[in-house]
Amino acid sequence: MLRFLTLATATIVLSSTLAACGLAETGAAAAAGGASEVQQASQAKATEERVKKQVEAAVQQTTDRQHAAEAESQ
Repeated sequence: MLRFLTLATATIVLSSTLAACGLAETGAAAAAGGASEVQQASQAKATEERVKKQVEAAVQQTTDRQHAAEAESQ
């Protein structure tokens, strides 16, 4: 009977330990996923800013060419 209780206790402890490891891995994966999402959002914001600057530069260049063309025609 004592041997059975010892085995049962060892099994419960081992099962609990393995379950806790799984939970820890799940938590770590969730944290890593959250960090990845933050990094992606940061990169998206940087890309958005870069595109805005490129559009503004293109608009300015077009405006400058129009003014130069008008000045030449007068």
